[in-house]
Amino acid sequence: MSESTVVAKPWDRPFWKPVKGKGKILFYLVAIHLLAVTGLILYPTPSLPVIGLTLLFTLLGGFGTTVGYHRCLSHGTVKLNKFVENLLIFGAMFNGSGSPESWAAYHRHHHANADTPNDISSPEHGGFWWAHLRWLYQSEPADAKRWCPEFTRGIYRFWTHAEVPLLALSLLCGIPFGWEGFFWMGAIRLIYSLHMQCFVNSLTHLGKNADGDTSQNVWWLGPLQLAAWGENWHRNHHQNAASARFGQRWWQVDIGWYLICTLEAMGLARNVLRPKQTA
Repeated sequence: MSESTVVAKPWDRPFWKPVKGKGKILFYLVAIHLLAVTGLILYPTPSLPVIGLTLLFTLLGGFGTTVGYHRCLSHGTVKLNKFVENLLIFGAMFNGSGSPESWAAYHRHHHANADTPNDISSPEHGGFWWAHLRWLYQSEPADAKRWCPEFTRGIYRFWTHAEVPLLALSLLCGIPFGWEGFFWMGAIRLIYSLHMQCFVNSLTHLGKNADGDTSQNVWWLGPLQLAAWGENWHRNHHQNAASARFGQRWWQVDIGWYLICTLEAMGLARNVLRPKQTA
């Protein structure tokens, strides 16, 4: 291809126009936002059982994403007991994070092309909203056979097929608690978890370091992420992606790392990769 050939970039598309095959994702995003806003208006103060179960599912999903999807599957920085691994996969999928196959493919693609125009979710080129939400329905699917072929077969293939039923179950799981439970345990929880995860793509890449990398540590984002507290130390992660520990200073809280250490002590995690020692 000659240098004079103009190649349209995905972020140049109208924000409302999904790529082929991703119209359902855009519909889902619009629908859960509308449901969440409706629920917050109608039921601004949920009952203790509802808020307790909402928090429990959110915590399980946070652990599933940061420990299961990110540290274990995408980077291989810890090996988990298979029961624990699949429990965390369930939690991540129940929280709307998608299948292991798609999550790992997108994430490995991101690390291989970070901050370049080929980066699937770069605010450096597409802007904040591209990195935060638009890439979900306007970028081409990452090639799982290229980026994570190990997750296209076996039990991982089962999880890929289970994605839609699990998401439907997640959205409707609060129905036994009435409309209050439907909104809070479903759409409100899913919206909260979605944006806390998306901030890692957008907010923690709004900067420029001396080496040209845009990843940032954002301390105040951590408490908002609950069980995923630790993902906010994103500069640490990009500097040392081969480590299961993201909070590298004693004061950098990393809930996912504490869970990994606990599982390791119980014999449920092994081959834990720790940060490289620096002078």
